[in-house]
This record gives sequence, structure tokens and C-alpha cells, in this order.
Amino acid sequence: MGSITYDIEIPSSIPATKMFKAVVLDADTLIPKIMPQAIKSVEFLEGDGGVGTVKIIHFGEGSQYKSAKHRVDAIDTENLTHSYTIVEGDALVGVLESITYHVKIVPAEDGGCICKNRSIYHTKGDVEINEEKIKEGKEKALAMFKAVEAYLQANPDA
Repeated sequence: MGSITYDIEIPSSIPATKMFKAVVLDADTLIPKIMPQAIKSVEFLEGDGGVGTVKIIHFGEGSQYKSAKHRVDAIDTENLTHSYTIVEGDALVGVLESITYHVKIVPAEDGGCICKNRSIYHTKGDVEINEEKIKEGKEKALAMFKAVEAYLQANPDA
């Protein structure tokens, strides 16, 4: 099994703790609300949202995939970090064992934050993933983050 890693950093005007709450702690209800075309719903199979929780993400009409099973690997509300792994689902396109995501929200000097996201694609055997798939993943992460940012800017009390 091989692996491919990519990193993305996205600046935001939203304070770090507020962004972490939105994109990590409240994501299961917030994302389907603001991006139903991307994520229709989240179904908990095991756990309460903390470490070890297993859930199925049901993608929306705008997605090429139907679902993905996620496992929460770590959540640190003090250091604003979160790790989770997609362990099953058609999002693995038959060539991936899993995809692990590490998210860290870092306070910025201007009062906003920087979302640092590392994605690690664990391939089956010696499968190669082309650059277009990696670019597609980056664009989806950016779109979701920017949608959450826009929602928080429009709803400052959220």
C-alpha cells in the first residue's frame, strides 16, 4: 500500500475557535444545512461524535458519490485539531484503502484564522492517483470551508 499526501491552507477572517466549532464540532448539522447539494445527512452508527465515533455521510444530489463511512480518530478542542478517516464507501473509488484527514485551525494575527488541512490517500497496492483527483479534492475542501465562512459572516450569532 502506498500513500499520497497533500496539504492545503485556507485563510479566513473568522476567529479560530468559532471556525473550529463550525467545521468540526457542528459540521454534522451545519454542512447539510448550508450545502445540501454536497452533504444530505449524517447518520451515527457508533459513538456520540467523540473519538471512535463511526458515522455514514450521505452525499447530496450534487455529488458523484452516494456515501462514505467516517471514523473520528482525534478531537482536541484546546489545540483546535481534528483527525478522521474515511474507511468505506464509494468515495474510495475502489482504488483506496482509506483517506485520513488532519485539520488544524490556527489563530491568525489579524483575529481570523488559517485552516490547515492534510489529506493522506492510502492506495491499494501500487495504484497511482492522478493530479486531477488531488486537485478535485482540494477544490471541494476549499468550497466547503468558504461556504462555512460565508455562513458565519452572514450569521454572526451562529
